[in-house]
Amino acid sequence: MTGIIDIFLNLDVYLENLIIVYGFWVYLILFLTIFLETGVVIAPLPGDSLLFAAGALGVISGLDIKILLIILPIASILGDNFNYFIGKNLGRCLYKENDSGWVKKSQMEKTADFYAKYGGHAIIIAHFAPFFRSIAPFFAGFSSYNRKTFLFYDMIGSFLWTTLMLLSGYLLGNIPFIKNNFSWVVVGIILISLSPAIIGYFRSKKKNTI
Repeated sequence: MTGIIDIFLNLDVYLENLIIVYGFWVYLILFLTIFLETGVVIAPLPGDSLLFAAGALGVISGLDIKILLIILPIASILGDNFNYFIGKNLGRCLYKENDSGWVKKSQMEKTADFYAKYGGHAIIIAHFAPFFRSIAPFFAGFSSYNRKTFLFYDMIGSFLWTTLMLLSGYLLGNIPFIKNNFSWVVVGIILISLSPAIIGYFRSKKKNTI
């Protein structure tokens, strides 16, 4: 059992061997992994590195990059919406108007205000940030953020995240320098994806001080 868990949590490392052993079934394994990472709150799965590795192996193995570009955005969208559903229903269980629940009215209001102000951008950018990718859909549902609006921005974020990571791996993953320094490549991608939010934050701070 420990061995199975290790493979699942480090799927990016074992992916090439799994392709040899399981062949076409690897598509299902990848689909379920992305679904679980986005659909289960704070799931410790290797989303970024797995997508990059899958894209890279599309060059040298039997993986078809076209199939990956279709099924993995769908897996992310389904996982995010399942996570949203959990947040929406769990939030109702934890929250009561008279503040007798675990979640206070003020906390619910702050969460709702955050999504009212930053919702669309936060949902898209969160896909590129580990940890936030798993909790953003949950809190969107928790704050009763509009379902259709969430779905719209989530589709954009899921498509951009999976496509960028897969194509980065497909085009660059087998260059020796990038392959040997992949963790830093992922950090760079995350920082670039977060830069609009960081710039916007400091601009708002500057306006408030003027």
